[in-house]
Amino acid sequence: MKETNSEIIEKPAAAEGTQLPAGEGNIKTESTLFAEPLFHVGGLKVTNSLANSWLVVIIVLILSIAIKRSIKAVPRGLQNAFEMIVEGFLGLFDSVTGSRAKSMKYFPLVFSFFIFILLSNWMGLLPGVGSIGQVVAEGREKVFVPYFRGGTADLNTTLALAIIGVVASHVFGVMALGAWHYLNKFINFKAFLEIPKKIRQDPTVLVVNPIKAFVGLIEIIGEVAKVASLSFRLFGNIFAGEVLLASMSALLAFGVPIPFMFLEVIVGIVQALIFSMLILSYLTMNTSAEEH
Repeated sequence: MKETNSEIIEKPAAAEGTQLPAGEGNIKTESTLFAEPLFHVGGLKVTNSLANSWLVVIIVLILSIAIKRSIKAVPRGLQNAFEMIVEGFLGLFDSVTGSRAKSMKYFPLVFSFFIFILLSNWMGLLPGVGSIGQVVAEGREKVFVPYFRGGTADLNTTLALAIIGVVASHVFGVMALGAWHYLNKFINFKAFLEIPKKIRQDPTVLVVNPIKAFVGLIEIIGEVAKVASLSFRLFGNIFAGEVLLASMSALLAFGVPIPFMFLEVIVGIVQALIFSMLILSYLTMNTSAEEH
């Protein structure tokens, strides 16, 4: 771990709940941009953010099974609350898609993004996440590595989510419009094929149509920008929140961090909603014909 990439805060070993051999000095707690490795499973390196993501998936599975088993024809209690949430989201989706049929079609994917990102954002605020871990030797130094770290505070996680969302929008686009029509949104082969037909009536097609054909390449750059924008926005907001809470806790552990924790709860909801709604807008745009 390089000191140039993180802010190092010296803490006594006892403050981390870790016992060091007699004569050991302080341990270092670093707020790193990268997730720290915990162990290896074959060739797979398991980091603390990946472990946290697995925990979120397990929680979602348990909740899903519990809710499914408790569904009744006449909703009561918790089922009422979940049905209100689902209906509210469907109404919000309708404002983007303009069609309840499309909203129902994209709802499972987009709502899954929302739930996973929301829980990942909030998991970083739970007691023990970021403060319970192990001490690892780094040369002559002892560095504290937490067992869990907010999944969305790791750029690898947000980048993977962004790639899945953008690729899914293209898959749905091909299914809705057809491979040939969808390909022409990026490289307009139709413009080249029209040149022999129109060159006699309009010689300017020799200049205009090639320009039309390659203008679509800008769309490819836009798709790459979508991935970068989605991943860095989510990562930046969540990681900055964790660093802010760590800084406030270092100043005074009691009282001071509480208002910032409530702020991060709201930020977690907002960022999950922004990410999922952007994915929904990409799905809607890519599955709509150009004239629409």
